[in-house]
Amino acid sequence: MSTSARGNYQYFITFTDDFSRYGYVYLMRHKSESFEKFKEFQNEVQNQLGKSIKALRSDRGGEYLSQEFSDHLRECGIVSQLTPPGTPQWNGVSEKRNRTLLDMVRSMMSHTDLPLSFWGYALETYVFTLNRVPSKSVAKTPHEMWTGNVPSLSFLKIWGCEAYVKRLISDKLAPKSDKCYFIGYPKETNAYYFYNRSENKVFVAKNCVFLEREFLSKKNSGSRLQLEEIRESQETAQLDEEEQQLDLQRVAETTPVEPELRRSGRIHHEPERYYGFLVNDCHDLLIIDSDEPANFEEAMLGPDSEKWLGAAKSEMGSMSENQVWSLVDLPDGVKAIECKWIFKKKIDVDGNIQIFKARLVAKGFKQIHGIDYDETYSPVAMLKSIRILLATAAYYDYEIWQMDVKTAFLNGILEEDVYMTQPEGFTDPKNAGKVCKLHRSIYGLKQASRSWNLRFDEAVKKFDFIKNEEEPCVYKKTSGSGVAFLVLYVDDILILGNDVPLLQSVKTWLGSCFSMKDMGEAAYILGIRIYRDRLNRLIGLCQDTYIDKILHIFSMHDSKKGFTPMLHGITLSKK
Repeated sequence: MSTSARGNYQYFITFTDDFSRYGYVYLMRHKSESFEKFKEFQNEVQNQLGKSIKALRSDRGGEYLSQEFSDHLRECGIVSQLTPPGTPQWNGVSEKRNRTLLDMVRSMMSHTDLPLSFWGYALETYVFTLNRVPSKSVAKTPHEMWTGNVPSLSFLKIWGCEAYVKRLISDKLAPKSDKCYFIGYPKETNAYYFYNRSENKVFVAKNCVFLEREFLSKKNSGSRLQLEEIRESQETAQLDEEEQQLDLQRVAETTPVEPELRRSGRIHHEPERYYGFLVNDCHDLLIIDSDEPANFEEAMLGPDSEKWLGAAKSEMGSMSENQVWSLVDLPDGVKAIECKWIFKKKIDVDGNIQIFKARLVAKGFKQIHGIDYDETYSPVAMLKSIRILLATAAYYDYEIWQMDVKTAFLNGILEEDVYMTQPEGFTDPKNAGKVCKLHRSIYGLKQASRSWNLRFDEAVKKFDFIKNEEEPCVYKKTSGSGVAFLVLYVDDILILGNDVPLLQSVKTWLGSCFSMKDMGEAAYILGIRIYRDRLNRLIGLCQDTYIDKILHIFSMHDSKKGFTPMLHGITLSKK
């Protein structure tokens, strides 16, 4: 073992009750201590809870096959259940528990700069927490099913966070507290374990102030911990299926695990939260309607051909108005990418067809990196950010307005030379042999979303908006006591704020930069209906149109209704 836990522990053993999923963990210096740890576990269960162990299921590790262990089980009337060789799924509960423990200890160690030797405290803390949170396997928390008492979660803290711990005896001129690390929960008292790095000591204390928010906002590189089980199980994928076949109650399951600790040589980077946009901007339609034409020919032969043709002509008008391309001869050695039509029916808040929309898109998947495009990434607002801002607007009674950028991607300026074939149905008869040299980005190009986002970012910054560092599609502008937030999601824009003249000036500025459609007060965005009660400062979000569409597609619109997330008539209290 390259790194031992504090106290020179190198192994741990777990005991899990099959019925409640309540677990115990014990650190060990040697594998030979397994028998003593089992007796310690047995005595605690019998003396403190009045429970008796009926059966012990384990693998065929040597520590469980000793004569001393077998004699003890026989004397206590405990049935020994040994799994067949190479069948870890027969001990599924314990195998899955150990795998979860290893994963979580890695995660906990990676979010703190504590020494690797603290993996033992991390392990015990996670088991303590796991016993007190809900589980899919049982109806209540393991702690409640095991002890009969509902656990309190207010006592739980973020492992590894710093805290100011009050000094018991201190000089009058010295600080009244020390900055330490929270590392666990002692069994013998209702307090916390802390580690004082300057004195390199672990102690128990109760009077403290936890710095959890600072810990969450701090970007720690952490201690890169890698734990591996002694024996790799190729059958772990079968655990969920085969575990259901085990119908044994009140079985204490156990598997010893030897964690191998080493510092990873891998360089870890903060993830860049950038996403590519979809080809089309009809993102409020998450499911394709079966009566939407798949191509231009089908659109022209269908019952709505006149409406689709009108939509296509409108799209071509936008192309011409924005001077998206010019017709040129294709240079030698250059291949023009193809394009296609996408037809969509945009719906209103009630699910009715609002407009027939045709979008000309390039087949960007045929572009060659380094020739047709370089960078492609582009940020998009997270849905949770939109929810947070809507909640803020409800609380402070902000205005919530919505605007739509017409043919947003056509505003992006291309830096590369990209050639595209002429659109189907709109080939210039006088220049049939020519191709379109693109001056602006169009939907479907790999760099289209990036080009549009850079153009939008440049425009709003000129109007003194400041971009949020953590959420690059959220902007803020202040003017005296007035504040305005701006959220961009592809071509949908939300404008929120407390100053109507300021918000009007934002609308005017955006209208001078791009071709905009004023949607008025926000009522429907990203397929989500917005309900607002300004008198009580409440906002509700609903996706009933999407739900109805899903039910219709899967022929479940006549199905029996259920109550989600709770039955009607339940009375909730603040207690």
